[in-house]
Amino acid sequence: MSGPGPGTDPTGPTGPGRPTGPERPVVEDAGDFAGVPDDTDRLWTPHRMAYIGGENKPVDPHDGDQCPFCTAPRRSDEDALIVHRGEVAYVVLNLYPYNSGHLLVCPYRHVADYTELDDAEVREVAELTRTAMRVIREVSGPAGFNLGMNQGPVAGAGIAAHLHQHVVPRWMGDANFLPIVGHTKAIPILLADTRRLYADAWP
Repeated sequence: MSGPGPGTDPTGPTGPGRPTGPERPVVEDAGDFAGVPDDTDRLWTPHRMAYIGGENKPVDPHDGDQCPFCTAPRRSDEDALIVHRGEVAYVVLNLYPYNSGHLLVCPYRHVADYTELDDAEVREVAELTRTAMRVIREVSGPAGFNLGMNQGPVAGAGIAAHLHQHVVPRWMGDANFLPIVGHTKAIPILLADTRRLYADAWP
């Protein structure tokens, strides 16, 4: 049996044996091939679009009713991903974690700058940070931590109006090719499960 003749494309979307070239160019719609296996592995992370698009960021950063760090303590621990509630500060999982177990230590009071904290807030934020490190070590066994506050949008603060201390566990090789080349982070455990494990281990 003979195959298609010259000037035809046996596989294109125009159908077997339909003319190509100047008479009928073949244009493949990439949307038709979504999910079709090829030689490239893909890790789909559509949930990241919420962060990229600015979801959950307050329109007015100074409005406590819009601030997610002000409204979180009014919700249940499970719903808000709160690990521990202190007297003047609390510990919550980062909704968009850099690594599994990424915690935030936040004062309840809506203040932006570290110098605005009163003595009780400074003490409790520091104590909760130390306890968070101990709990994460016990549950997750990281090799190290990044601790820090991004003060102001220019320093990378996503919600600059409400101060929060980052506690990020680190493992050897966690900065592999995925985030460096693909700008994608693989998080192997659900936030709800992480919250439960850390809350159960909190002294």
